[in-house]
Amino acid sequence: MFDQIIVIVGVTFLVMISPGPDMIIVMRNTIAGGRSAGIKTSLGILTGNMIHIGYCVVGIGLLISQSILAFAILKYAGAAYLVYLGVMSFRADRTRLDIPKALPDRPDRTWFLQGFINNILNPKGTLFYLGIFTMVITPETTVGATLILIACMVAVSTSFWLFFVATLDHPAVRKFIERFQQVTNRIFGALLIALGVRVALMDR
Repeated sequence: MFDQIIVIVGVTFLVMISPGPDMIIVMRNTIAGGRSAGIKTSLGILTGNMIHIGYCVVGIGLLISQSILAFAILKYAGAAYLVYLGVMSFRADRTRLDIPKALPDRPDRTWFLQGFINNILNPKGTLFYLGIFTMVITPETTVGATLILIACMVAVSTSFWLFFVATLDHPAVRKFIERFQQVTNRIFGALLIALGVRVALMDR
């Protein structure tokens, strides 16, 4: 059991620090909307993670990974959403960090939904959790042990996002980024579009 926990914590941490669509969207929203927006986006991502975990537990993840059509639909939907977010970043290249003036009508739930949709449409989420449930959490693992291992994954993910958002929202960091807001938005836009293209071209 201890060995399984070490593997789960280590693999989850390595995946968290690897740049990807989730990290980019949290960075963009934290810079645009502050700590509250970053936390809401992270909460949406964590909710998406729980859905990935849920269907992997019941075996649907295996069906998705083996079905060419299901995987293709998930892949292209995720790619299109990333490209859409990237285009929106380019269009907002003159937006400043003063959110009450820049985005007066944006509901708080928008941040959550962006994180959730971005995560749930990312086929890598399916493959990651399917790999975890194949390598570490097996049919022989007891229900209690499975719950503990899932709790470890969620704890690592939650801790990472809280630290990540707090760092990005630090006054010194925000002041530096604000000076280069137009460049920052364009960089995020390019990264999101590039990730969308990469997702669309990736194999299983």
